[in-house]
Amino acid sequence: MFTPKYPPQDTAPIHTTTTPTAYNPAHYVPAPAPVPFAPVPNRPAVQITPGSVLALVAGGSAAVLVVGAVLVSMLLAVAITAASVAVCAVVIRSILKSR
Repeated sequence: MFTPKYPPQDTAPIHTTTTPTAYNPAHYVPAPAPVPFAPVPNRPAVQITPGSVLALVAGGSAAVLVVGAVLVSMLLAVAITAASVAVCAVVIRSILKSR
């Protein structure tokens, strides 16, 4: 199943290549001419206006608040889980000690 399967030798295609033995100008293909670059404009790529600055500040503040709320909720979930595990441990210990 995992062994390669080769065609029989008589049906395999025969590759023949001819290499020129000397320089032949008929085989010479000139390289294409270089394409000139477009001139770079003398203006900034992003135009900053007071409205765009306000939008960036508002968006950044919203992102910080959302990330902060998610992190605080995750920390609160871990704290509640730890407290409930501690209460369960105390209850189980008191049950086992009373016997």
